[in-house]
Amino acid sequence: MKPIRYIQYTGMVIVALMLAASCGDLLDTPLENEQIADEIDYSQSQNMVLVLYGAYGELYDLPWEVHTTVGVRGDDVNAAGDQVPLQQTDVFNYDRNFWIVNGTWQRLYSDLIYWHGAIESIQRYQEAGADAATAQRYIAEIKVMQGFKLLQLARLWGDILIPHSSAPSDLFNVEVSTFEQVMEHISNLMDEAIPLLPEVRPNQRTDIRGGVTAYTALAVKAMANLERQNYQAVADATGQIIQSGLFSLAQDYYQLFKIPGKLDDEKLLEFQFSDYGTGTGTDNRFSFVVYGPPAAAWTPAVSGAGGGWGFWEPTMKYVKFMLDRNEEVRLPVSVLFTPAGIADIQSDPNYADLPDWVTNRTPDNDVFLDHPRYRFLSGKHYLPTAQLTPGRTVYGTNNNFSVIRYSEVLLMHAEALVSGATSTVMSADEAVNEVRDRANLGSINGVTLDDVLDEKFAEFGMEWGVRFYDLVRHNRTEELNHEGRNYNPNEHRFLPYPLEQLDILPQLREHMQR
Repeated sequence: MKPIRYIQYTGMVIVALMLAASCGDLLDTPLENEQIADEIDYSQSQNMVLVLYGAYGELYDLPWEVHTTVGVRGDDVNAAGDQVPLQQTDVFNYDRNFWIVNGTWQRLYSDLIYWHGAIESIQRYQEAGADAATAQRYIAEIKVMQGFKLLQLARLWGDILIPHSSAPSDLFNVEVSTFEQVMEHISNLMDEAIPLLPEVRPNQRTDIRGGVTAYTALAVKAMANLERQNYQAVADATGQIIQSGLFSLAQDYYQLFKIPGKLDDEKLLEFQFSDYGTGTGTDNRFSFVVYGPPAAAWTPAVSGAGGGWGFWEPTMKYVKFMLDRNEEVRLPVSVLFTPAGIADIQSDPNYADLPDWVTNRTPDNDVFLDHPRYRFLSGKHYLPTAQLTPGRTVYGTNNNFSVIRYSEVLLMHAEALVSGATSTVMSADEAVNEVRDRANLGSINGVTLDDVLDEKFAEFGMEWGVRFYDLVRHNRTEELNHEGRNYNPNEHRFLPYPLEQLDILPQLREHMQR
């Protein structure tokens, strides 16, 4: 053990409450950049909620490399731009020294340890006299956050460490849990949380609008059991969400990923950001610039709107798959076209005649131009410049980041049923066709696993790596061998532990040697 390495983890521990902003202000805005108190008076039970606000602030503070690392390996997206570590990960050339891989590991673990500190702080408030039911509900919300981040860790690295306290040094005494054990732990954690959480949509919460609810926890439970291939548990969890009757698909797929889609009835979890409706001053925003065009590579409808880095390119395979399905609703939302990209498509004689809706101009009159980094960009991470608050120019400012949608619940339900589960709530045909209806596609009967996976490919392109994990789970990884890639199931399912973490945490190295 190397005690000096503890320094890397000490910043992860929650040490105090966040003060300075009123409760009312905190309820209306993302929760970051608050002052830290040196001492906490746990008898002041009215301050317990500030710990929960801090937990949400940590959830929403997602560095760009985490989402891209989670999602880059599927056949729906290419790592464009100049980040070689991301590009190499995309083509299954893993290196323990990649800064992006180590940074993702550190951030996910810092969140988990921070939240353990938040739970411990809430428990102290309860011991000092705070309302027990309220305290336990706050803890349940934080457990859902932990479950979601543990899911991402295990999807990336397989066998991992599960922290059990806010003490960074405790990680040295934690045994490595297998992928199956992690997923079981997440499922059990959600079972602990669900009875304590409100049975409403996130946008129906009046205390923390958009906060997690029992249905968010059920969705995370379904995701974990999907990875376990415990399909009956998936069907049961998603069935409860469907049977609630609270959620519905947004009819405007374009706006779902933009300002009008914030806290839509379709959202079970989204990371929230705000510019507070003002053109200057403080704003909390996600780094959507990662997905945007460099400034010279577009003509924004609002003059002066900024560009981005161009790191996230939909694949030609995805574009042609969607064209073959005549995806007039979802393809123009998911993919932003450039003139060069359109020309590349048309160079294939099978796609020489494209429909009129394949254009480099969006419905909001932002025009995307050519750039050597990419042929296409992600439309799901694009905010029309017409929707920017006047005075704001940074790409995507004020937009939320979509995480779990009701369409995923429906398609997980269908996947479970075609994989052997049963349900009295909804058939696989009904679940798939509800998603297809929103896309203006015809209904299908006798839904198969192929149909479900195709629908998920169409629906979740460029999102949270859904496609990669679907293909791996069902042993269909030959689909990943596109554009020169060569996926080896025995080598490429999980990333290698970062070299820096092998130096810090000896049990990881020991686990590798077994």
